[in-house]
Amino acid sequence: MRWRPALPAALFAALCGHAPSIAASQAGPPPPHRLTIQDAEALARQNNPRITVAKLNALASQQISREASSAFYPTLYAYLTAVGAHDGGRISAGGLNNPIIYDRAAGGLTANQLITDFGRTSNLVQSSRLRTQADDERAVATTDEILLAVDQSFYNALGTQALTRVAQQAVSARQSVADQVRALADSKLRSELDASFADVDLAEANLLLLDAENNRKAALAALSTVLGYADQQDFELVEESTPLEPPPGDVEQLIAEAFSRRPELAALDLDARAAERYSIAEQDLQLPSVRALGAVGGAPYRNEAVSPWYGAVGVNVEIPLFNGFLFNARAKEADLRAQASRQRLLELKNAVARDVRTSWLDVDAAYARLDVARRLLDHANRALDLARSRYQLGLSSIVELSQAQLYQTRAEISNTEARYRYRAAEANLRYQLGGP
Repeated sequence: MRWRPALPAALFAALCGHAPSIAASQAGPPPPHRLTIQDAEALARQNNPRITVAKLNALASQQISREASSAFYPTLYAYLTAVGAHDGGRISAGGLNNPIIYDRAAGGLTANQLITDFGRTSNLVQSSRLRTQADDERAVATTDEILLAVDQSFYNALGTQALTRVAQQAVSARQSVADQVRALADSKLRSELDASFADVDLAEANLLLLDAENNRKAALAALSTVLGYADQQDFELVEESTPLEPPPGDVEQLIAEAFSRRPELAALDLDARAAERYSIAEQDLQLPSVRALGAVGGAPYRNEAVSPWYGAVGVNVEIPLFNGFLFNARAKEADLRAQASRQRLLELKNAVARDVRTSWLDVDAAYARLDVARRLLDHANRALDLARSRYQLGLSSIVELSQAQLYQTRAEISNTEARYRYRAAEANLRYQLGGP
């Protein structure tokens, strides 16, 4: 009988199903999280701090609008006053009046209500509300900008992931050729020069794989950052199944669409309208303002010459006459800043039109590149098949096969890059048009 070594007790128990802990301890790391581009955009909306900051700034801007609106409401103050005075003393300096002062302890209320300032407060409120809406649009613009960065990082990482697979396939193919040529060389059917060329091709493919793997990790690090993670996440990126559609044909229509949809343009337009409202409010500084005043209270401890309670109402009209041309300068400053806001809006419109045209040209060129890269890959694959057949039949040298392998790898890389370059160009064009 043939002797067989005894199985270790732990291994025997594992095979018999009595040691699940061993199988669990030998399990590898958890698989990477699968991530689609829709998932990536949702994570960025939730985690990216720049989006959170923009939303918080928009919420803070709403409080500025409430601050301006508070001028329409009455102000109410409560006072408690206790005075110990020198008998017969009067306030003699610091004013034109000469009031007598008494010992007293009193409390009371005062109210102040704006009746009209002939539109100044209304214009200030409208200006603040327009700026609040502008900040809301800027929050949308920030979100769109982050989503563009997410899309570009996603497609870049997806491209490096595909290039890594191309490099792995190149290494596998060249390893097979190198093994075959080495076996033929050992059998004296091929020269050592052929084996050396095959080894060089294999080493070149390994270098390509190292670079591709490094680029893949760097792309994942960039994607993790834009998604709001402090450390690098190991994602398995899932490619879209939607077909690659040709770009739109009418760029002028795209520019008109961008003018109506871009949140940056809407924000600057709102800023310009707010500046115009503020300019009108600054001109209204030279108009009178009318306020109603009221006061009521009592003095439980007082001099006998003082009434136990007091109350009064009145109207105060404030008419500006001269303040060193301050109001004129403020109105002129506000008017000039309003004109500058309109010019900034015009400048941004010109920049948006340029960016849309450039993005449309990039998409058009990237789409044309898809067909060229596909045909290049077909030719390179046929050339490699022919070169491999000729070499196996002894009709060509290893140099011809090496060149065919090199061209086929380059064509595979170009085809992969063309696909994801078009996806990224599409994302950029969507952003230039004002969103998804």
